[in-house]
Amino acid sequence: MKRILLAIASVFTLFISHAQITTDKVINTLKERITLSGYAQAGYTYDDLKESTNTFDVKRIIFMAHGQITKEWSCYFMYNFNSGGNLLEVYTDYQFLPGLTARLGQFKTMYAMENQMSPSEIELINCGSQATNYLAGVDNSDKLYGSSTGRDMGFMIFGDLFQKKLSYNLAVMNGQGINIKDKNDNKDLVGYITFNPAKIISVTGSFIKGKGCAVETSDINPDIKKDQSYTRNRWSLGSILKTKPLNLRAEYLAGKDGNVKSEGFYATTNYHACKNFDIILSYDYLNKNKDMDYKQQNYVAGIQYWFYPKCRLQAQYTYCDNKKGENYNRIQTQIQVRF
Repeated sequence: MKRILLAIASVFTLFISHAQITTDKVINTLKERITLSGYAQAGYTYDDLKESTNTFDVKRIIFMAHGQITKEWSCYFMYNFNSGGNLLEVYTDYQFLPGLTARLGQFKTMYAMENQMSPSEIELINCGSQATNYLAGVDNSDKLYGSSTGRDMGFMIFGDLFQKKLSYNLAVMNGQGINIKDKNDNKDLVGYITFNPAKIISVTGSFIKGKGCAVETSDINPDIKKDQSYTRNRWSLGSILKTKPLNLRAEYLAGKDGNVKSEGFYATTNYHACKNFDIILSYDYLNKNKDMDYKQQNYVAGIQYWFYPKCRLQAQYTYCDNKKGENYNRIQTQIQVRF
């Protein structure tokens, strides 16, 4: 009996040891192949409009996971826990060649420089210029486009060529936004190209050619009704200058929705005044309907302090010059934590 018990104990010990080794191996593999990250942004906003804003708010609570399945094959997931939760991105990449990778899923629409940037990197608390937010469908300022967070569903090929002197992106996308099926039979063709002639400068160009399906009606373009398909084309041209003391980003954007033409321009500079401390200046112009001269200009001045890597405090003042409405002042503060 003792021999039987001893044999059972030996087998059990070997089983536990093997299970522990297997578990440790799985955990180590997951650590090597899965990267988790995230950030949150919260702050305060005040403006002196007739229906004034005076509120603390949480803008984003973002969680991201990147999985490296094989050397060539990876996947990505991004979720915003704010305002009830929203799936932002989920896609898979496969690299066929050093200069050719394919992507399938839901991801950023490759239009406009700021739309490719993370809100945790953009200097403006409002997260981008009026033109980017309007023409890329980032917020709900374009009622026809809706609030797609600058993302869509589709298929894309991209890569870097000539020792990263040239980068390209070419995609076929629904044109309807995130977390929803396409509402017409048309697809958007989206292109984005970056030329890096020197280490400190980049020149970019992008376009969208397609047909959208109107989410709502808009006073800016009253001829297009809700659920009606309409021609929606976009293009942009921009440049980024990066030096140790100064970063400058400028871009011209234009669009045509049906017969209505719109345009915008922004120039944002980030001056590193001293260690961890930046001065932000920005000029931001948007004309939603050139025939109606429906334009607004924003002048922004602010500061930001990086109190920990990727974590910052921001304070900004904005003067809004609105030709079709009242002018107003806006004061904003924001704290960002990221891991």
